[in-house]
Amino acid sequence: MCGKHDGFFWSFHKQGYANTKTHGILGNLGVMLSLGGLYAIYRNKNLWGKQHFTTLHGQAGLAIIVSAIGAGLVGGVFLHPDFGMDKTNKTIRFAHKTFARGLLMSAWGTAFYGFYTMTQDPIQLALFGLPLLVLAPYSLV
Repeated sequence: MCGKHDGFFWSFHKQGYANTKTHGILGNLGVMLSLGGLYAIYRNKNLWGKQHFTTLHGQAGLAIIVSAIGAGLVGGVFLHPDFGMDKTNKTIRFAHKTFARGLLMSAWGTAFYGFYTMTQDPIQLALFGLPLLVLAPYSLV
């Protein structure tokens, strides 16, 4: 790498075999961590005798996790650099990228909304929300 775009974050935005595999691993790791969080929430609601998925936050969170699993499956089945069924299809790549960006923004909005339901303190909301805005250019490229 050389030129004005040297650096850690830029290296993840370049195309290529290793970066595509890293992208898939990190994306699926994120889904697995989300499933772990879903399990913890589900179990705690059982322990407290509360109903599941009764709020907009809970329903949106479940929809986002299911959608993320779908996006991961599409990426793995169709776009995997080793065995993807249609890894050079630009339409599938564009749909995968666009859908995943929207999904990530929706996930952040859902997380922020969940935090908002716990507190309306502007300082706490800013401390929670500002890192999402700062990371957006690195995550949504």
